[in-house]
Amino acid sequence: MNTTRAIVSILFSLALFGARAEEQVHEWAYTGEHGPQRWADVKADFAACGMGKTQSPIDIHGAASGGPAPIKFDYHAVPLRIIDNGHTVQVTYAAGSSITVGGKRYELAQFHFHHPSEERIDGKGYPMVAHLVHKSADGALAVVAVLLREGAQNPLIATLWKNLPAEKEKEVAPEKVTINAARLLPASRAYYEFAGSLTTPPCSEGVTWLVLAAPVELSAAQISRFAKIYSSNARPLQASNGRAITLHK
Repeated sequence: MNTTRAIVSILFSLALFGARAEEQVHEWAYTGEHGPQRWADVKADFAACGMGKTQSPIDIHGAASGGPAPIKFDYHAVPLRIIDNGHTVQVTYAAGSSITVGGKRYELAQFHFHHPSEERIDGKGYPMVAHLVHKSADGALAVVAVLLREGAQNPLIATLWKNLPAEKEKEVAPEKVTINAARLLPASRAYYEFAGSLTTPPCSEGVTWLVLAAPVELSAAQISRFAKIYSSNARPLQASNGRAITLHK
């Protein structure tokens, strides 16, 4: 009898530990009591989600024309490392690829996807968006957003979806599979620039946003494949609060 009770107690403890671990990993969500409207209440570190003045995403409108300030993309092929982290599908990028804008270099660290697009341009949204996250030597962040519209199949995304992990929170690195983020970029490099934040907790501000004006195509089937995993993983639009937005052509 004591042995049976001991086993039951151990099983209960393991189940409780698993539930607590799950809560810690997924302490915020896109719906429910831990959804976007409550992120700032989840923990003190997320205060910016509710109190920040330059939060992202925003509806991009009223942009001022800026002078030529091209983004220099220097992306290279790397071995694929991909994970479903419980909030999105993310690709971790090996060192050596970067952008340079305004004379500052930012290294590409990772890119991930949102469905539907978080950003809008003059009120227009898109089925999906890719966020390419970069970090400078001094720790500053710059995010390149690539809007994704329905159209032809996208070869890079075809490779990613073919290698989607079967299990969440377990990164996979399939042998002999390489990708190049340059294949995700549109031919036109015109972009909107503005100050913003991370679109997920802790919603840290001081992020430079570079939203490419021209969208890239992916197929309806490719959109549907992601939507089966994440039907909606986009933060609602945030107030612009009069921030400056510049369109660089």
